[in-house]
Amino acid sequence: MTVVKVEVERFSLTSAKSFEAVVATFKSAIGQPDLANFFKETRATDSFRDLERVVQRGLGRTNLMLFAEFDLGDILRRENGSRTPQIKRFVVGNPLIMKEMVKHVPDAGSYAPVTVLIDERPDGVHVSYDRMESYLLHYGSAEALAVARDLDTKITTLLRECAG
Repeated sequence: MTVVKVEVERFSLTSAKSFEAVVATFKSAIGQPDLANFFKETRATDSFRDLERVVQRGLGRTNLMLFAEFDLGDILRRENGSRTPQIKRFVVGNPLIMKEMVKHVPDAGSYAPVTVLIDERPDGVHVSYDRMESYLLHYGSAEALAVARDLDTKITTLLRECAG
């Protein structure tokens, strides 16, 4: 058995915008394909070029897509009978970006697609992201790190837009 310690850097911003406005800005920038159809189409492709076309159709303007959305605050709101807290976790990515990282560092598949957390607190709406570069740093692959840095830039740029 091997246990490796991975130090993770969290990128986080606080916004004065409403929770709903931050979430709407975020979701407007990422593709939201019907995942059942998306995976059915990707499995039916006969070539990598066809697969790329299917993926490209599912991406938003940021070259990212939504894989899952979890309303983490729902159960807390039900418990306390109020409208707060508002907490959502979004699992986003791009299969073509993930492929490039996993090609060089198979363990990157444990970290991608990535998570973006948007939550409302007394001091504002927080948008947080654990940087992919920090996950992959100790593997020592320059190729995977270059892809990870590019992904980090895409996500952090989007989060700045959402918070601003």
